[in-house]
Amino acid sequence: MKILHTADWHLGKRLDMFSRLEEQREVLAEIVEIADKEDVDAVIVAGDLFDNFNPSSEATELLYSTLHRLSNNGTRAVIAIAGNHDSPERIEVPDALARACGIIFVGYPNAYLRPFTTDGGIEVLHVDNGYMELALPKQQTPLRLILTPYANEVRLKTYLGVEDTEDSLRQHLAQHWKQLADQYFDEKGINFLVTHLFMMKNGGEQPEEPDDEKPILHVGGASAIYSENIPPQTQYVALGHLHRFQTIDTEPCPIIYSSSPLAYSFSEANQTKYVVVVEAEAGKPVSLTPVALTKGKKLLRNKFTEVEEAITWLEENQDAIVQITMVTESYLESADKKRLMEAHPMMMPIIPEVKNLQKGNDGTSKIVSIDNKSMEELFVEYFKNSKEGKGQAPSESLMELFKEIQSVEIFE
Repeated sequence: MKILHTADWHLGKRLDMFSRLEEQREVLAEIVEIADKEDVDAVIVAGDLFDNFNPSSEATELLYSTLHRLSNNGTRAVIAIAGNHDSPERIEVPDALARACGIIFVGYPNAYLRPFTTDGGIEVLHVDNGYMELALPKQQTPLRLILTPYANEVRLKTYLGVEDTEDSLRQHLAQHWKQLADQYFDEKGINFLVTHLFMMKNGGEQPEEPDDEKPILHVGGASAIYSENIPPQTQYVALGHLHRFQTIDTEPCPIIYSSSPLAYSFSEANQTKYVVVVEAEAGKPVSLTPVALTKGKKLLRNKFTEVEEAITWLEENQDAIVQITMVTESYLESADKKRLMEAHPMMMPIIPEVKNLQKGNDGTSKIVSIDNKSMEELFVEYFKNSKEGKGQAPSESLMELFKEIQSVEIFE
């Protein structure tokens, strides 16, 4: 059985004033071509289908038309779960019509799907809260899926009965997944877990979230779910949320972030984007092939001290979306800024790095720059140079409050 794993489409995403919709249209067409070329039996989209809770009609049309093409006229199963950018209600709205094409939307944790059969030969055999088993055309072996869409504290309390402590979420998910795996996962089927969460190896290095990604810092009080929470019967874990292709762990099975299809922030510049084709056989380890995606514009950034040098570089990179930092003794003259902006059709606002403008608390000159700094780093720098900070870093409790504010979802 062949299964294609993709995630984090973020349809409707903009990069500052630049729409990415045409690039998304191109790269999703490329994903459809890969699915057809590889003749996959099923497609998994592991969350963040849209970029916000209220997507445009163009983004909505692109999602539905792409999933319909991926379904290959109802002969290929397509399973799409909600991510932290998605409205679960909106994701599940077209479910009745989608099921006729073999497209299955899952918006909430612990969702209970009704069994159905399509004219194309896809059949939902068994269902449970957060679980389903599929019979697929051309396959004698069933596909078993544990499905856990993104869940914030409200959804976890409502649908999973989780308390506010960090260990409670991990323990509950581990128990929930184990219960389903013990009951349904055996060596007579293909056993996958699909989720949109922040996952890492216990004791390992914490993966970085993209600069403009909504941080999943307090999912029910937890900063991360550990790979050790995955049931040992699982053959593959299809993850969504982090935009770089990466293997979180290989035990008890490959635990993979497939990556977003496009670079959505300059922290992702020069990243190769992928979908993952997984070949699975009952009772055996899977083999996986990351397939590089080629569509979409490159994101390029550079730093200059001379305007003429910057203009030359901009003229050489007209097909990319670019961001430049200008290092100067004082603020750019308006004429120079105008020349720079006119030199490229897709340039982000210029980042100034101004020398000798701001005095530190010790009276020495500082360089003011926001290049390559996270929101947390910028807040720390701001606080240190404020009259409240007086050169001191913010307290741990203040930083926790800042992170809480960052993670708030307005439309919950």
